Amino acid sequence: MTTSDDHAFLRRAIGLAAKARAGGDPPFGSLLVGPDGTVLAEEHNTTLTDDDVTAHPELKLARWAARELDEETAAGTTMYTSCEPCGMCEAVIQRAGLRRVVFALSGEQLLDIRPGSGRPPVPQEGPALLEEVRAVVEGYYR
Repeated sequence: MTTSDDHAFLRRAIGLAAKARAGGDPPFGSLLVGPDGTVLAEEHNTTLTDDDVTAHPELKLARWAARELDEETAAGTTMYTSCEPCGMCEAVIQRAGLRRVVFALSGEQLLDIRPGSGRPPVPQEGPALLEEVRAVVEGYYR
């Protein structure tokens, strides 16, 4: 359940989305709030201006948090974002150890506004060569 504070931060994320759109980029914005309620960092989408398909604001903030925050602080943060993070961003948010994400627009709602990317899904095949890859990976995560 979101609070009035959550709504205020979401409005700030929506403002960042508007900034992205005004600059010619897709309309997405995000901010990261620390355990004490202070805004630690904020970003907007720059996929077009940076010519980088990964320049999503959620990804940029999660990478920043992984570099700049200790584990305890990261675990107390909340990311506010104008739209539900995509799978790529969600994975990085999890790896960065962030605690919570609050979004304004769901991915499903976004598809109602902007149907598909026009690109077909990329087929994936696997697993394969399990024993060979297992020899490389096993024992690393201890």
